[in-house]
Amino acid sequence: MENKKGTIAILGSGNIGLSLANGLVKSEYCTADNIILTRRSIHLLNAKAKEGFRVTADNAEAVSAASVIILAVLPQQLNGMLSEIQPVIDHEKHLVISVISGVSCKDIKAKLGENVQVVRVMPNTAISIGQSMTCIASDNAGYLNMEIVTEMFETVGSVVQINEELMTSATALCACGIAFFLRAIRAASQGGVEIGFHAEDALKMAVQTAKGAADLLLQHHSHPEHEIDKVTSPKGCTIAGLNEMEHNGFSSSLIKGIKLSSIKAGGLYTEDK
Repeated sequence: MENKKGTIAILGSGNIGLSLANGLVKSEYCTADNIILTRRSIHLLNAKAKEGFRVTADNAEAVSAASVIILAVLPQQLNGMLSEIQPVIDHEKHLVISVISGVSCKDIKAKLGENVQVVRVMPNTAISIGQSMTCIASDNAGYLNMEIVTEMFETVGSVVQINEELMTSATALCACGIAFFLRAIRAASQGGVEIGFHAEDALKMAVQTAKGAADLLLQHHSHPEHEIDKVTSPKGCTIAGLNEMEHNGFSSSLIKGIKLSSIKAGGLYTEDK
């Protein structure tokens, strides 16, 4: 059965869960009293309760009162939580959304029941400012439920629907990728200090330059090399710098890092089973 918009239960209200809750309310997707937040240390949700969110430490109670269930605990906490909520899961009522790294739709259905519609979602930490790159996938959810999930996560950034077998790859490129691009910006700012700028100025310049580069691609819908060609002239300083970076493995090291992160991401849940 397809779900209509209804009460949303976010089980495990840490950074990602709270960022999504805030985004849903800010975008007027729903009101705070339409969202139930759970956390074992419920006192940490006192501020959210004052904002109008419903809070509880009882996951089963939250599931019983909701139609959309968002699983947002750590991988090692998942099996215990699934055992806790399984008795109150109704496959005709509930849409289950998981934002847990390395956990497949099949893993969740094995605990909750094969008929439960499950959508796997991978946001990144930019969800906290509404700029996440979120990938979604499912092996059994209907069109309307996929549209519901897309609309929900578009309140906190961009969404791409992919095949589930690519979700660990999406984790490496989009979730781990935040750290990779931040490290590149940090390195650029350090280079700026070495050529004469104060650290604070160098960081500001590197950050804005990186943001401008990303926006060029987003707004022009162009390829990176097309934009690179615009700033590389024969025997110029840009191509000299690019070639020096490539001689030292800039692109290959980034590619290798993404590949290794993808391998590691695929084992986060299985290692803890």
